[in-house]
Amino acid sequence: MTQVLKVEGISKGFPGVQALDDVHLELDRGEVLALVGENGAGKSTLMKILSGIYRMDSGRILIDGDEVDIAGPKAAQDLGISIIHQEMNLMPHLTVAQNIYIGREPRTGPWLQEAKLNRRTRELLDDLGIHLSPKRLVGELTVAQQQMVEIAKALSFERTKILIMDEPTSAISLSETEVLFRLIRSLRDRGVGIVYISHRMEELRQIADRVTVLRDGQYVGTRPMEEVEDGDIIAMMVGRELSAKWEARLEGTAEREVVFAVRGLSTKALLQDVSFELHRGEILGFAGLIGAGRTETARAIIGADPMSAGAVVVNGREVRITGPDVAVKHGIGYLPEDRKRHGLMLEQDVAFNVAMASLRDSRGPLGVLRQGRTRKVADRFIQSLRIKTPSSRSTVKNLSGGNQQKVVIAKWLARNCDVLIFDEPTRGIDVGAKEEIYKLLHELATQGKAIIMISSELPEVLRLSDRIVVMSEGRVTGTLNGDGADQETIMKLATQNIEVEAA
Repeated sequence: MTQVLKVEGISKGFPGVQALDDVHLELDRGEVLALVGENGAGKSTLMKILSGIYRMDSGRILIDGDEVDIAGPKAAQDLGISIIHQEMNLMPHLTVAQNIYIGREPRTGPWLQEAKLNRRTRELLDDLGIHLSPKRLVGELTVAQQQMVEIAKALSFERTKILIMDEPTSAISLSETEVLFRLIRSLRDRGVGIVYISHRMEELRQIADRVTVLRDGQYVGTRPMEEVEDGDIIAMMVGRELSAKWEARLEGTAEREVVFAVRGLSTKALLQDVSFELHRGEILGFAGLIGAGRTETARAIIGADPMSAGAVVVNGREVRITGPDVAVKHGIGYLPEDRKRHGLMLEQDVAFNVAMASLRDSRGPLGVLRQGRTRKVADRFIQSLRIKTPSSRSTVKNLSGGNQQKVVIAKWLARNCDVLIFDEPTRGIDVGAKEEIYKLLHELATQGKAIIMISSELPEVLRLSDRIVVMSEGRVTGTLNGDGADQETIMKLATQNIEVEAA
């Protein structure tokens, strides 16, 4: 293959931090190169240098064998480099065509040639095999369709020969992921070189030709995907081997005390007769495709969405939960999928975030927050949960994704919740941080906490769960023992709508 991109000895420092130190990377035409590493490994910094957002301190970048100077985003585009960020940069009130060609619309004087714009967009979408109307508002599209618009926008620059994709499947379903992969393979066949950043090993197996690993801002190595095992890649990323599975924690789960139960839960929108039991010290996994009703079940349990029928039973007593505040009073804590929007106050410090769910206990006689008390509690959880932060006074937005997740967990532990609902607990965090969360969930269950874990990653569900509830189209289609479950059985249950009990 012909080499399209070569990075030699790139270094980049910020005040107090050496983000990149002598990093190397090579990309061929018609290749998908996976770029992996823990959060803080330097992946984003390197991509921002290649896309012209940052200037490197030292090193060389060669495109098609010629050394280039990427002075800014426009220079990167002119050199044929396009990037699709994890956080999509689209305007929902504009059409697909307007988003793709924003700032480059065909005009006659000051007047937009809308018919020509839509025709040009139609030709581009047809060429890429993307079935969308140029006239549709982006705000009406699914996340996966918006992702396709981002790709079309990147490739609308005719010179694009290097496409950088940052966690492109983080918010789309399995079926939508397959559509994306077909598009990526088509681009690869056309000779586009693709740098694909992802934490999901199963994805890399399907789409990548080679994998380059960064650790602590340094280049570790590049290996052909077909010649390297997942464990080898992970060991390169974290500098150590990770355990394959936890030792058995529970014996005779069915004989343990039932601390929480749902009976016949239904909602007007989706859920139909959802029932399950949760035992003390158990991790109950919830599996299913996007839209199966897993998150909706959690939201109905805590009173965020209204139930049309059914009952919630806590410690053998039926309770009426009218909102999240009532759920907390009954010892139920909910860690939402989007921790940044719904689980944290990013501009506040760690201590305040840990105290959020138990502010009444942290206030003095006049309602003034006892800063010393909140910091003492936060310091205890910083130590016990191994939260990496300079202090409890540090702003939460400056923490890594994994440590932000631990702060949300600390919030509910400080409130002494016995039932914890984790919705996608490791979404958007790296392999090493995932191991920390896995270990933490294991420890909490061992201490007697009852845990519901919702996850779209089947290896994660299989690895952690004592039992697995599978949902499809708002119904429970099966309940499996964790030690006897496999991905094939789960997927069969996840794609049917007739309730089946499996043991």
